[in-house]
Amino acid sequence: MMTEWRAPLRLQCNSAALVANWRWLAARSGTAACGAAIKANAYGLGAQDVMARLSRAGCRDFYVATWGEARALGPLHAGARVSVLHGVREEDMALALALDARPVLNTLAQVARWRPTGRVCDVMVDTGINRLGLSVRDVEAGALAGLKIDTMMSHLACADDAAQDDAMSARQRQDFAALHTKGVAERFSLANSAGICLNDAANNAYALDLTRPGLALYGGIPRAKARGFIQQVATPQAQILQRRRVIAGDTVGYNATFMARHDTEVAIINLGYADGYLRSFSGPDGHVGGSAQVSCGEPVRFPVLGRVSMDLVALDVTSHQILAEGDWVDIDYDLLRAANIAGLSQYELLTGLGARFERVWS
Repeated sequence: MMTEWRAPLRLQCNSAALVANWRWLAARSGTAACGAAIKANAYGLGAQDVMARLSRAGCRDFYVATWGEARALGPLHAGARVSVLHGVREEDMALALALDARPVLNTLAQVARWRPTGRVCDVMVDTGINRLGLSVRDVEAGALAGLKIDTMMSHLACADDAAQDDAMSARQRQDFAALHTKGVAERFSLANSAGICLNDAANNAYALDLTRPGLALYGGIPRAKARGFIQQVATPQAQILQRRRVIAGDTVGYNATFMARHDTEVAIINLGYADGYLRSFSGPDGHVGGSAQVSCGEPVRFPVLGRVSMDLVALDVTSHQILAEGDWVDIDYDLLRAANIAGLSQYELLTGLGARFERVWS
C-alpha cells in the first residue's frame, strides 16, 4: 500500500496568530466592521483556509480580485459576503450571476452592465490613487442612479509610507467624506491595514463603516503602530536533502561566491527562488543576507552559503552536529527584516511564496 506523499517544503500557518491579528485590527476599527482581503489566495496562505478561520472568528466581509478567485472559494460560510474588486467584464457576467458574490463596480461601462440585473453591488471611487474607480465627479453627477449599493469604497495611496506627512491620506479622506454625507450607499469603506493604523483611540476618522485589512492579517507591519501587536502567521519550513562536508578551500554554489575558510558542515535544503526565497537572501561572501533557524531545541542561526539556487539553498550547520538528511528547518521569514534585505515590499514576499509549499495550518 502506497504511503501518503508529503512535499519536502511546507508553509506552517498559525491559526491563532491570524485570528489575533484580525481581532487587533477589528478593535482598532472602533465601531466599524472589519473585513478581510483574501485576494491572491489570501496573500499566498490559502484563501479557503483563511476565510474559514476568520469566518469563525466573526469576520463577514471578504475581498478577492477576480471572479476566478471568487469561484475557487466554493460554498460560503454562513453570513459571509464576498466582493470582487476588479468589477465585472462582459465575459464575467454569466459567472457573476451564478455566484453568491457581488462586483465592485469601477467604470461607467461596468455600471451600465450591472444596473439591469437589479442586484446588489459595491462601488469603488477613486480619490487620488488613480487605479480603479469612478471619479468623485461621476458620482456627484448621478452616475450611480438606479443601483443597489451595499458599500462605497475608496483606497488610500500613501497610508503605509511613514516618511510622508499623511497629507495625501487626509485629502483622500476629505474628498470621500463629501460622498459619505450624501448617503448613496449603505456603508462606506476607506481604510486598509495601514489606514486602520492611522486611527487612534480618539480618532477613527478613517474607519468609517467598514475597514478592509490585508497585509497585517498575515503578519505584515504596515505602520510602526502595529509593531508588537501583529504576529507572524506563516513560517516556511524546508527539509534537508543532504548533509555534506566541504573542505577548506572548496566553494559552494553557482559562481563560487563562497569559499570555505575551514572544513564546513553543509546542509542542502529543498528551497529556492522558484519558491520565493530570493537570491538576494545570500550576500557576496555567503554570510550576509538570509539565514535559517533550526526548528528543534535551542534556536540556532545557520548562515546561507553561496548563491540561492532555483530549488536549493546551502546552510552552514557546523554548529549543530545532530541535523541530518530528512530533518526540517524553519526559515527566518520575518517580513519586515526580509523586506529590508531583499529591497522588496512585504506584499511581494508573501505573495511570492510558491505553489510547491504544502500549506499546513496549526
